[in-house]
Amino acid sequence: MAQPAPPARERPRRRRGRTALLLVCAALLGAVGGLAGGYTVQADRAPTPLPPLSQAKLSYPQKPLPEDEAPEPLTAEEDRRVRTDGDLRKLLLDKPKGARELELSPDIDGWLSTSAYAREFENPGYMFTYLTGGDLRRVASTGWEQGRYRTVSVSLVQFREEKNRFALEYAQGQQDYMSGEDHAGNDGTALEGSGNGRYYVFDEPHRESGYLPMYRARAIAQRGDIMMDIWIYDTKPIAKRDIRSLAERQLERL
Repeated sequence: MAQPAPPARERPRRRRGRTALLLVCAALLGAVGGLAGGYTVQADRAPTPLPPLSQAKLSYPQKPLPEDEAPEPLTAEEDRRVRTDGDLRKLLLDKPKGARELELSPDIDGWLSTSAYAREFENPGYMFTYLTGGDLRRVASTGWEQGRYRTVSVSLVQFREEKNRFALEYAQGQQDYMSGEDHAGNDGTALEGSGNGRYYVFDEPHRESGYLPMYRARAIAQRGDIMMDIWIYDTKPIAKRDIRSLAERQLERL
């Protein structure tokens, strides 16, 4: 069994002698004398103006603009904050004609509680703590079934963002692990016009004994304080255009 390393020897402290004490007193007297002399010289000098500030002139006007020159306020359609502060469910994609309603969670009516949303992840406890720590505000969600086996899920995850841009952090965090073998297995494709959105078609289907193979596709993007998350599941391969089309349409509504 390895023995613990011996403690390092402490260097003995040198005792302060009378000579050191005299040197310290002399240094203090010299500093005090220098300060007194400096104040005397400054007091005898005439005041000089300070140099101009190097800061550029501030851009806002010194006086309020006249009413006829002030910019027009944004309309509700132009002001994104007005739109996203309302009923977030109204910004979700509409269910396509012929599609069947999908029961995502007992919380439905378009809303998911934090715990219900966290249960959709492999580690619900960790996700619940992570989301509440990020000041999650609300989650609006919808979904539907098409054809025989295709399922679509759309979620808008909104944060309060009083201190941090958590929606962007959350979206990037989800994108970071998508290239892993346990997930999409690729870096995905940039979603044009989104700034940071990407969509993924998984390289391999999920296989489980006794079940048909499950193919998956996902789109992730952030717009303001909202993270958009879209999934498609099917027993047949999913075309890139299918997930891209859904992502583009949902992003337009934001």
